[in-house]
Amino acid sequence: MHPEWWHWAVLGIGLIIAELAIPAFFIIWFGLGALLVSLVLLLGPALGITAQLLTWTIASVAMVVVWFRIFKPGMHKTRIGMSDSNIVGEVGMLVRDVAPFQKGQVRFQKPFVGSEVWECIADETINSGERVKVLAVEGSFLKVGKLKGES
Repeated sequence: MHPEWWHWAVLGIGLIIAELAIPAFFIIWFGLGALLVSLVLLLGPALGITAQLLTWTIASVAMVVVWFRIFKPGMHKTRIGMSDSNIVGEVGMLVRDVAPFQKGQVRFQKPFVGSEVWECIADETINSGERVKVLAVEGSFLKVGKLKGES
């Protein structure tokens, strides 16, 4: 079977609609790649199946790379689901000791992204029960420090 231009158009539209059901903002690029192959086949119908698949793969991967490199460059840095400015400066209470090479846990009065308790790291040893301030977001962890004026 040799796919025709409309096969690729249906695949592209199907993938774009699937993006609506599974909002990962990733599938859409493969749908747009299929629509591009559909357009190429409409203009030049002599393209073989291998060339079609290669065009689809290259176009889709290129669109994903462009999206994450140019339009969303810092998207992968904050993994806890919020921007740094939403949580940096918040004050919480340690519920598990934290030390330079030991992760702790901090509890907040109001939940962030559905959870009151978050894993944390620190540059100094801080005992549970002490109040801490969020200094930064590092990957999936919050970097905390002692509140000024408390020992």
